[in-house]
Amino acid sequence: MAYYSIFPEKDTTIYSHPDRINMNTGKDEILELVEEKATTGEIYYTSRILIKFKNTDLRDVIENKLTGTAKEVTAATCEVSLNLFAGENKSLTSDHTIIAFPLSQSWEEGTQRYDANPPTTTTGSFQAANGATWIHRNRSTGSAWTSSNAEFDSTFALASGSYSNQAGGGIWHIGSAFRSEATFLAEDNLDLSLDVTTMIQKFSSSFYDDSPSYPTGIPNHGFIVKKLRAVEEDGFGFGELQYFSSDTHTIYPPKLTFKWDDSTYNQIAGSTTLQSGEIFLSLYNSKQEFQRKSKQRFRLTTRKRYPDRTFTTESNYLTTQYLPKTSYYSVRDAETNEVIIPFDTNYTKLSADSEGMYFDLYMEGLQPERYYKLMFRSDNQEGIQIFDEDYSFKIVR
Repeated sequence: MAYYSIFPEKDTTIYSHPDRINMNTGKDEILELVEEKATTGEIYYTSRILIKFKNTDLRDVIENKLTGTAKEVTAATCEVSLNLFAGENKSLTSDHTIIAFPLSQSWEEGTQRYDANPPTTTTGSFQAANGATWIHRNRSTGSAWTSSNAEFDSTFALASGSYSNQAGGGIWHIGSAFRSEATFLAEDNLDLSLDVTTMIQKFSSSFYDDSPSYPTGIPNHGFIVKKLRAVEEDGFGFGELQYFSSDTHTIYPPKLTFKWDDSTYNQIAGSTTLQSGEIFLSLYNSKQEFQRKSKQRFRLTTRKRYPDRTFTTESNYLTTQYLPKTSYYSVRDAETNEVIIPFDTNYTKLSADSEGMYFDLYMEGLQPERYYKLMFRSDNQEGIQIFDEDYSFKIVR
């Protein structure tokens, strides 16, 4: 197994444009990074994305999914990535960098959409606004983003999102351990994958310490995703980059993906490793449907498609045969052919025991009511061999 995804507890976009500084978009289907020109003048205003995953989901992965006994995430035990999937984009510059930081204050998602509650005035006064906005962590209670955090002492490293032309915009931890970034060209695949392993390690340290101290542990308030400050403030528009939110009706909600190696390779003595020739591969004891909250072990039967002629009284099919250690699995969406879990030479290795080849898959990390397809890869003496036997299954709620 070694790929497991959880989905957000909440997400929203906050806008610094004067017409939208008090707007909440907690239930919108889109998250976006955009720089909008002022109604008058040449000033541009930016937006930022807030996203958070449940502590209970994080602890479940750490305590019940990851192999080993350590109750912390470290680079030695796993990798964790924050993934957002691109929707529409407009007028992007030739290259752009997106960064993420861990938020240092709590916030509320809110219940509004971008186009469902227009402002009543040009100063950004929105009817019945609630949840997070550019100015507020929670507009319902009047709680603003602040540049100090009473939960920690003055040594805590914070960064204010304040602008000279528009105060607010969130507050987050700074420093190399609290930053992840990705750079794209305009023609690149714009799906976003940010390595947040160190930040999740900081969150996990706070789970098991009643008094977490910076920089060892920090509370989980989620992430802020934004452009570089220099780009946000340069006075030139960088275009619009949209991502699907947790409220999307597509198969592309944001997710936090954990990757680790849980493979073991224990080949029985005297068995055969299939390193060349045409290989037959099939799954056995497999089903067509699986419950979402389940972990399944898939077992593979492997043998030469055309066995060598030998003088023996035993059937060639009774001998356990193995793929080499450099063999992997992949999961794709059966309808769109989108790669959900790629062939990963570190984290999707096939395991081996006395019965043959196998791998484990947590179904909860996949979207329900979808069909998925399994594929296999073996790197052997003749090169790379891909097996697509058209085996599909459905995840049911």
